[in-house]
Formats: sequence, structure tokens, C-alpha cells
Amino acid sequence: MDNPGYIALSRLVAQNRATAVLAHNLANVETPGFRAARPVFAEHLERQRGLRTAPGGEALHFSQDRATWRDEAPGTVQVTGNPLDVAISGEGLFAVQTPRGERYSRAGRFSLGPDGWIVDMEGHALLDAGGNPLRVAPGDTRLTIKGDGTLSSENGEIGRIRVVRFAEPQRLVAEGDRLLAAGAGQALEAMERPALVQGALEGSNVRPVLEMTRLTAEMREFQFMAQFAEKEGERLSGAVERILRKR
Repeated sequence: MDNPGYIALSRLVAQNRATAVLAHNLANVETPGFRAARPVFAEHLERQRGLRTAPGGEALHFSQDRATWRDEAPGTVQVTGNPLDVAISGEGLFAVQTPRGERYSRAGRFSLGPDGWIVDMEGHALLDAGGNPLRVAPGDTRLTIKGDGTLSSENGEIGRIRVVRFAEPQRLVAEGDRLLAAGAGQALEAMERPALVQGALEGSNVRPVLEMTRLTAEMREFQFMAQFAEKEGERLSGAVERILRKR
């Protein structure tokens, strides 16, 4: 394969990655607290040496898949009436305990586990301000959650929901569609006065129509580059045949 073929291949890889990211976003339109991902591409320049070109060589421009970033725009908050549905108004993340350690999420759909623990949709315990799982006693029936995260019942205060924020949220690593993991050395701050809304749930920030438009555009770009690569292959095959016939 010659240079145009390699350049086209790098673009195809990038377009394939872009369509995969957009398809994953669309699959999570109904996932509470989901944040859309956006691919980041860059132009990689490579200098050719030893060719009969102008001094300094000829620059080849390749597409390079660099990373993805999360769109931190808030999702739509919907009132559900469920006392254990909690939405965060503004910045912040819930903290839950998983077998892999403490993880963070915007998904505020919680429920009571079989032993009274307050758990998320995957059964991970919601943590309090001290980093301990929140548990509701059998006699606690009327649960209220204040804006600062204080959880109470008719029998008094139970605890305060742990809500944290990070200095560099883009460095958090996604684990599945709802959870985020913090790497070593990331600065974490426990929020003393988070703005929580009881009986409401933040949805995904994916806008389906806009995402479908983006996906359609990326697929067209992929098809264009695939056609270019096919034509380039036909051109090379024709050149080889002509050279062989001359011999």
C-alpha cells in the first residue's frame, strides 16, 4: 500500500471510532445521569526523507485518534415522586461502594436493598459523608432528603449523602455507563452544601435528534473514504498490470 492508501486507512479508523462513540451515546439515551462522549482526533504529520522533494522532505498528514472527552452539560431533571430518586442540581457526584472500591456517579435512582441499605441500580451501597454505607432501619418509613443531602425519617436523622467533586473531572475513567473511577493523585473535595432534589431524576444529556444527525454525517464520511480506498486499490492494480505488460 502506498502513502495515499495509508492516509485513507488512518481516516477510516478514525471514522469507525467516531461512529462507535456516537452509537454508544444513542444506546444510553434513557440511562440516568449518562454523559455523552465526544471523540478527539488530531493531525499527525510525518516527514519523508531521502526523496527528491524540496529541502526538509514532504509532510504526510494522517488522522490520529487521540482520546474521548465527556460532555458535562446537565441532563433533563424529571420529577418521579420516588422518595429515593435524587437529582443533583449543579456540580457533584454521588459516591457508592463497589467491590473495586469507591466509585462516583450522577445516576440518582436509588432503592432499599434487602437489608435496609440504600443501593443504586447495580446494588452498590450509597455512601454517607463519612464514607460508610447508608442504612435505613425497619421502622423508618417516611424518608426525606434535604438539599444538603441530609437523610431523615420520622424517627430522626439517619445520615448525610456523600457528594463530591473533582478538580479535573475529565480525568475520571468511565466504568460502564454510570460509574466513574478516580485515578491516583486526583484532587477530591467533599461538597458540604450540595444542591440535591428529592423525588427527581437527572436523565442522560444525549439529544437523540442531534446525535442521529452526527452519526449520519460520520457514516457518510466513512463511506466516502471507503470508496476512495477502493479506487486507490484499483489504481494501483491497474498500474501494476501495465508495468507487467510492458515487460
